[in-house]
Amino acid sequence: MTKLTDEVKKRRTFAIISHPDAGKTTITEQMLLFGGVIRSAGTVKARKSGHYATSDWMAIEKKRGISVTSSVMQFEYQGKRINILDTPGHQDFSEDTYRTLMAVDAAVMVIDSAKGIEPQTKKLFKVVKKRGIPIFTFMNKLDRDGREPLDLIAELEDLLGIEGVAMNWPIGMGKQLKGLYDIANNRVELYRKDDDRYLPLDKNGKLSEDEPLAQDSLYQSTLDDIDLLKEAGNTFDKEKILKGDQTPVFFGSALTNFGVETFLDSFVNLAPAPQEHVVNDDEKLAADDPEFSGFVFKIQANMNPNHRDRIAFVRIGSGEFKKGIDVTLARTGKPVRLNNATEFMSSERVQVSDAVAGDIVGLYDTGNFQIGDSIYAGKKKIVYPALPQFTPEIFMRVTAKNVMKQKSFHKGMNQLVQEGAIQLYRGYATDDYILGAVGQLQFEVFSFRMKNEYNSEVELHTLGNRVARWINPDQLDPKMSSSRNLLVKDRNGEPLFLFENAFAERWFKDKYPDVELTSRL
Repeated sequence: MTKLTDEVKKRRTFAIISHPDAGKTTITEQMLLFGGVIRSAGTVKARKSGHYATSDWMAIEKKRGISVTSSVMQFEYQGKRINILDTPGHQDFSEDTYRTLMAVDAAVMVIDSAKGIEPQTKKLFKVVKKRGIPIFTFMNKLDRDGREPLDLIAELEDLLGIEGVAMNWPIGMGKQLKGLYDIANNRVELYRKDDDRYLPLDKNGKLSEDEPLAQDSLYQSTLDDIDLLKEAGNTFDKEKILKGDQTPVFFGSALTNFGVETFLDSFVNLAPAPQEHVVNDDEKLAADDPEFSGFVFKIQANMNPNHRDRIAFVRIGSGEFKKGIDVTLARTGKPVRLNNATEFMSSERVQVSDAVAGDIVGLYDTGNFQIGDSIYAGKKKIVYPALPQFTPEIFMRVTAKNVMKQKSFHKGMNQLVQEGAIQLYRGYATDDYILGAVGQLQFEVFSFRMKNEYNSEVELHTLGNRVARWINPDQLDPKMSSSRNLLVKDRNGEPLFLFENAFAERWFKDKYPDVELTSRL
């Protein structure tokens, strides 16, 4: 086994997906605690103390207690190199999340045990399922009263169409929570007990009669559930898990750090190392192929407000990255030397001198890279599959409040648009700036960041929800536009109409039946 193959096998790269408020950022914090990279975990809501979640670094995230960026965190655990990508939970940021899910080998789905599967989880699950990568489920907030565990497992199959296989089982919940019956490790994990918190089970799967918990009615009720699971539940099948057809289900409470370590231990053992990628449309590229290659899945401006930097996040798909490596940018064919790269511990960052397939590195970018770019070091061109781009649904006209600050306005506009969360259009005849986004919160973040990072206050004038459709330039007559179908051009200069609604689009098609209109994902 080569050194490269050995290193690649140690990597575990995954994203955490959930509905907002299911506890995604909290479970990330606890994992970082076990990885020894932070000394205490701060819940997102702890604003009064000034102690914020490590994975939320942007000012607006600290102010509002939400994750709106994909953070990357790396640490060592049990001889493995863990790369966590903490995705935005808010639905308005789903485009960023979708692209992040293209850069991971597994997903952890966090579900609020009181609410069950919520809409955003369902939406993100479909993306993960489509990729066929393994999904691990953590039923969170066991420290509060929630739904019956059997119902939660059944819901996985009913709503998501994936088999759920229980790895542990709650003994009570909320104020009655006593512990977890750990099926996978044949033990009971006691709640709120640090010393001797694991009690072994005998060969029949029961506690010794001497244990006080053995006499508890909640424990007896859990044994009944376990018998039912053995009789009628799904059987653990590692092959199905690796294909994404079965999800191991763990119960616990991220807030009280209960069940998280057990979950992390199992995850590290079950989750796959980096897999091969399909490149150049139909070729398979092994992760331990010696030639370095990777793709840019995210661009983030001003991660360090003091330096006004811009970072391109690259998922290494094959080979080994070394500081100063010369690569080719597939889109342009131009050579680029990668002198300055960084790895992340969220708001902390360290210079990286080498990394391998599965790792995420941040490249300091002066404007070379775009989202979706492929880079490669060998003579053979390597192009990774295109990343999803969403057609915006809400549009705003944007102007600078202070006309004397045009320079910072244009700089901020261009840099924030390159991150891919908002799309920039110009009026076809007027050159007005028009922004499009998937959700309203994107505009609030844009405004906040323009003011705080570029010292440029903006005015946003709503154009409301619009249907964006591109038109073949050869068929375009500017006279076709009206207030109901605004004619604009995208960043590449391609013309499109922003229709007021579906009715306005149908009316246009009836009037110009030969004109070809197209949408983008």
